[in-house]
Amino acid sequence: MDREKLINEIMREAEKEGEPLTRKEAEEVADMEIKASGNRTYEKSDKKQKPAKRERKVDPEKRHILDCIRILLEGMQSNAGETVMTALKTETELYFNFHGNSYTLKLVKHRKEK
Repeated sequence: MDREKLINEIMREAEKEGEPLTRKEAEEVADMEIKASGNRTYEKSDKKQKPAKRERKVDPEKRHILDCIRILLEGMQSNAGETVMTALKTETELYFNFHGNSYTLKLVKHRKEK
């Protein structure tokens, strides 16, 4: 509710109660009510918010599992007689080539059931 409407409403209520207020008194009461209610007007900013930078937690368990799989794949290289190229992306994905085809192995750790 804007200030002018509030002032008029306060003056009407005071008149109904039989205690008419002057305009200045109604303005003071309206100002006090606005301050007390904590009404604030918010305007949308033109600036775009920058996305929050979140620090990833490194999972050593997943990294160990993928390292073991990488060693296994490199062991397959000697048996197959061809080169197996491997690459590890953080501790989540393992990329490798086998028999001329490229593969991605993604390891997902599921949350504990509640």
